[in-house]
Amino acid sequence: MKIIPAIDIIDGKCVRLSKGDYNTQKIYNENPVEVAKEFENFGIKYLHLVDLDGAKSKHIVNQKVLENIAKETSLQIDFGGGLKTLEDIEIAFNCGAKQITIGSIAIQNPEFCLELIKKYGSEKIILGADCENRTIKTSGWLEESNENVIDFILDYQKKGIKNVICTDISKDGMLQGASTELYQEILDKATIQLIASGGISCIEDVYTMKEIGCSGTIIGKAIYEEKIRLKELQDFV
Repeated sequence: MKIIPAIDIIDGKCVRLSKGDYNTQKIYNENPVEVAKEFENFGIKYLHLVDLDGAKSKHIVNQKVLENIAKETSLQIDFGGGLKTLEDIEIAFNCGAKQITIGSIAIQNPEFCLELIKKYGSEKIILGADCENRTIKTSGWLEESNENVIDFILDYQKKGIKNVICTDISKDGMLQGASTELYQEILDKATIQLIASGGISCIEDVYTMKEIGCSGTIIGKAIYEEKIRLKELQDFV
């Protein structure tokens, strides 16, 4: 199972939110490259980089951070937040993203997403299934859809999606454990590579995600608040 630390960016700085609320932002480091290098030093190979300014603005904003991390580390970066046009997606790939995460546009413009899957291939496109009470939310989690998360994933599986990041917003940044039951249900019903995101609070949660069959686990606040030490993740890797 892949260990995938998260770096969320606002104003070029490494921050974390609670339940996606922008008013709860806490700055952990003003130099995201420094954070990424530390991850790499502990044997981590993957990074989940989120442009929170982009998610709110509905277009890419922090591509320079992506470019700098890609230049100064060999981390495999998946990048998301505000990617709504082919131009923005090209910028993300040109700045060093190995994969991009599509969330809001997967609800708002499914035809465009089908084009992306055909153009780049399913290995480069990750479906972002961010939900609260099992309902998909979009635009930096500020807008609600009427789409059930499992139906949403199954629909995109038919369209060719193979990789899914599922975030339970109510758990995100709360350090109270992951939505194990939801992830188990998704894995029982869908034949996709599922990356669990939100609520990971200790190394035992990481092992639980592995046991139920997740292909990866995104870890954010637990690292920054030192609930999980990088040495523990190094040992896991």
